[in-house]
Amino acid sequence: MNSLLPVCVFLTLFSSIFLPVLAQEKGSVVVKSGGERRAVPVKFIEGIVIERQIISSAAQVREVIPVNIKGSFYSPDIIEKSISVQFKYAQLLNRNVESMVNLALFNFIEEWWQTRYQHGGNTKSGVDCSAFSGLLLSTLFSIRAPRTAKEQFAACEKKARENLIEGDLVFFNTRGGVSHVGIYLGEVYFVHASTGNGVTINNLRDDYYHARFLGGGRMLPDTETGPCRTGVAN
Repeated sequence: MNSLLPVCVFLTLFSSIFLPVLAQEKGSVVVKSGGERRAVPVKFIEGIVIERQIISSAAQVREVIPVNIKGSFYSPDIIEKSISVQFKYAQLLNRNVESMVNLALFNFIEEWWQTRYQHGGNTKSGVDCSAFSGLLLSTLFSIRAPRTAKEQFAACEKKARENLIEGDLVFFNTRGGVSHVGIYLGEVYFVHASTGNGVTINNLRDDYYHARFLGGGRMLPDTETGPCRTGVAN
C-alpha cells in the first residue's frame, strides 16, 4: 500500500497542473478552475528575434541535413564532402565559396591532391605534369591530348595570358624549352604535378613560375591526336 503512495501523489500533482489547461487561444490559455472555464492571459517575452541559420563551415552540414533520411535523392556524406572541397579550394584560390561552382574539377583535383611526381608516371602512385594535364582534360572535358608537354604546347591554340580561362593549359621552361605544363584555374592560379610537392596549386605570379612562363592556350578536340598515350614524357 505504501508503494502506491508516490504514484498517487504524482497523479494528483499531474492532474492539478496539466489537466486544467483545456485549450490555447491567442494571447491566453483556457483553464478549468472550480468547475468553471476562464481565459488566463499569457505575457510573452518581447524582443526575441529568430534569424536564419547561416552555414559557415562544412562541419555544420550534419546539423542541417539529417543523415538518416532514407530514399532521398542525395547523400549527406557526398554533400558534406563537396562543401568541404569548396571551402578548401576557395581558400587556396582566394575566392568566395559561392564562386566554386565547378565541383567536378575540384573533386578531380582533390582525388589527385599531393600525388607524388614521377617522371613517366600516369597513376596515383606517381604522375608527371603532362600525364596529369592529359588525364584531367580527358576525364573532365573529353579532350584527348598528346602525351608530352612539348606536344601539348604544339597542339593547343595559343592565347594571351589575360585571356586564359579555366581549363586552359599553361606552359613553362623549367629545364630548356617547353618542359612543364599545368591546367589554368582562373585568377592567375593553376594546378599541376610539381617535382617538389606533387599535384598542387601555384600562382603564375610566383617568382619561379613568373620567370619561366612561356604561354598558354586551349587544347581543342582533335581526332588525329588519338587517345592520350601513356608512354614516358620527354
